[in-house]
Amino acid sequence: MPKLPGNRLLFVQQDHHPEYRIPPESASTTASEPSSTDPASAGSSAGSPTEDPIKKELEAKNREIIELKDRYLRSVADFRNLQERTKRDIQSARDFAIQKFAADLIESIDNLDRALSTVPPPKLAPQNSDPDAPPEENTYNKDLANLYDGLKMTETILMGTLKKHGMERFDPSEGEGELFNPNLHEATFQTKVEGKEDGKVFMTQQKGFLLNGRVLRAAKVGVVKNS
Repeated sequence: MPKLPGNRLLFVQQDHHPEYRIPPESASTTASEPSSTDPASAGSSAGSPTEDPIKKELEAKNREIIELKDRYLRSVADFRNLQERTKRDIQSARDFAIQKFAADLIESIDNLDRALSTVPPPKLAPQNSDPDAPPEENTYNKDLANLYDGLKMTETILMGTLKKHGMERFDPSEGEGELFNPNLHEATFQTKVEGKEDGKVFMTQQKGFLLNGRVLRAAKVGVVKNS
């Protein structure tokens, strides 16, 4: 029986009924060969796609750059904050370096102020001097006036020197009187005072002191309370 070219099929005619048959050796060969239209076979022949190593390394480097940039910005911010804190600390140390010395000096200033306030004004006025009047009627005292002037000059120079270093004295009852401020004043008593509004300071028992805006000692005052 002849073989058909191309498909290796045999033509057999039996009982006038022709049919095609695959030879045994051809069938085994055909079954073992993968079909070109099989999806699994096509996929395996194409192979699974692999990730590009260069792209993967580039993404890792980009993440590293972002992290390093974040660390850098945080370090710069921390350093600037440290600079500001150090600057404030240095300035504060300069401003309040004499705080203890100034606090110890307050008592001496108070004594000098009390000494000046004990001299009655009539004894300082030259117009009250009468050479022909007896000593008990002559209220002017030249020696006392000279001593008073010397003490007053000493106080003025002392307060001017302290002011150069940021220390100031304040009297809240001067003029019309300040409103009571608990941050600056210490109320020792309250009383009725005609013609003044409530909360006004009308008398100062002890003057206050400031050092570069910070209260070194609050002023002790009397406050108006009419209601």
